[in-house]
Amino acid sequence: QAQLEESGGGLVQPGGSLRLSCAASAQTFSSYSMGWFRQAPGKEREFVAHINWSGGTTGYADSVRGRFTISRDNAKNTVALQMNSLKREDTAVYFCARYRRPATYGTIFAEEYNIWGQGTQVTVSS
Repeated sequence: QAQLEESGGGLVQPGGSLRLSCAASAQTFSSYSMGWFRQAPGKEREFVAHINWSGGTTGYADSVRGRFTISRDNAKNTVALQMNSLKREDTAVYFCARYRRPATYGTIFAEEYNIWGQGTQVTVSS
């Protein structure tokens, strides 16, 4: 089975909202920072948000700050991305990922995350 599995993607109008979820095994999730990244066709994977192991520290890309919120539920081994005020440029495949080291703050660098979900498509279109 996949160690990370995203869900919640879909088609939404500009200005609308979606909530993405990522389910993990306890072994994959516990004590690790988690991140959300996205990749649009023809573009490199880009950082969206990260959250530390306790949920007390978060970081966002400038492009989504104020619109997106990352959260985690350690009891359920899930991480979520609430996306509000969606724009057409938010269209991408969204991936959740686990940081490579436990009890370590995440970064914006995709190469420093070592477990990835399969991705979920988010399309923002009128």
